[in-house]
Amino acid sequence: MRYLASRFAFILVGFFSLAAYAVTYPMTVTDMAGRHVTIKSEPKRIVLQDGRDVLMLAVLDKKNPFKLVVAWNNILKKDDSGFWTRLTTQWPSANKILDMNFGDGGQLNLEEVLTHRPDLLVAELRSKPTLEQGGVIKTLAKLNIPVLFVDTAENPIKDAPASVKLLGKVLNKEKNGDAYFNFYQKQLKIVDDGVKAAVAKQGGKRPNVFIEAHAGVKGPDDCCFTHNNFGWADLVEAAGGNNLGSDVLTAPSGVVAMEKVLEMKPDVYVMTGSQWKGRSKSIALPLGYDVTQKEVQNSFKHLLARPGFKQMKAYHDHRIYGAYHQFYNHPYNIVGVEGLAKDFYPKEFKNLHPTQTYQTILARFTDIKSDKNLTLFAHAKE
Repeated sequence: MRYLASRFAFILVGFFSLAAYAVTYPMTVTDMAGRHVTIKSEPKRIVLQDGRDVLMLAVLDKKNPFKLVVAWNNILKKDDSGFWTRLTTQWPSANKILDMNFGDGGQLNLEEVLTHRPDLLVAELRSKPTLEQGGVIKTLAKLNIPVLFVDTAENPIKDAPASVKLLGKVLNKEKNGDAYFNFYQKQLKIVDDGVKAAVAKQGGKRPNVFIEAHAGVKGPDDCCFTHNNFGWADLVEAAGGNNLGSDVLTAPSGVVAMEKVLEMKPDVYVMTGSQWKGRSKSIALPLGYDVTQKEVQNSFKHLLARPGFKQMKAYHDHRIYGAYHQFYNHPYNIVGVEGLAKDFYPKEFKNLHPTQTYQTILARFTDIKSDKNLTLFAHAKE
């Protein structure tokens, strides 16, 4: 009798667990732009305005994150050739998806998109002005094709995990989206608590940080592009740093002259890098898949040979670091936050392992394979 009771209780738990994630259409959700969006039926044919958002789909559909995608701007292929090779090795069909060949500004070939009969456009919040000015949102509304804004760049800490959760609900994968959201919040609390303790020890002082986004991508004369209240700026602040770019820029991003950088005397200098395709003059850190620390250190030598670096406080204090560039616009950006926190407060975060967190995300929430030569962060040895 006791066995039957426990068995019945187990069945009830399972039933209510499934019921909690039962999705009915039509549904109305609030997207990252604060718009009320009605989804009439479960989407089956999606257009991605920013192809990097397929990494959200990788969480929601482990077996094949590309299954629902009928058209996209394949920014992954251009911005991280190593990772793109990994994805197409696992899912060769990704090569067959219509690539509109635009960047991340919101451009779309609407006529071409419509030939693929989409039932949902997923777009990044930063593209909203362009999509509005081009009449894309109005045109799609007339055709009963909803536009859902997600966000991994404008308010990345708050919105990236919320976007995964939102898309999970819309695509009838709410359980997967919620699980990732909860994991993200748990990891973020570890960083938050550690930063509070570290800052308290230092009498409330935070390190002044200059983050050079895609350092050296245009060649040896390229310096010093950074972010203000956008992308990397938010990650720096979440990791306990004072983002110096926000003190001098008025636009979301821009170039700061080396003379000004030296004047600001950053305690920490971070260069972001990736494996950009077709950049013949690039001396950027080739961070990402299938790259070794030795290769990264070789790039550091070229980057630090640029004018001004030998006069920098951070150089003499051995506090120049590298970080995988794509985390600025990435649903797994918590890994970037962890990496920065470890750079800013090495003693306090000695037991934090950001690359391990990344591998945990891949293994637990996706089917994307990792790599033995995965290099996401580096510390300049020179």
